[in-house]
Amino acid sequence: MALTYNSTPTQVSLAWLIANPTITAPIVSATKVEQLNDIIKAVNINLDQDAIDLFNQASSSNS
Repeated sequence: MALTYNSTPTQVSLAWLIANPTITAPIVSATKVEQLNDIIKAVNINLDQDAIDLFNQASSSNS
């Protein structure tokens, strides 16, 4: 999925959390500047509904 959005797995997973209206404040941490830069880029990723549905299904307790 990261390749689809020309991003990293970290960015895509954080973008999914940001897109979830029930999550008001995703909590992340970084110990290196490179990690922080990776995290910051996530806010510019707009996942389509198919991607969001896929991640929701993968995270479901029924999967």
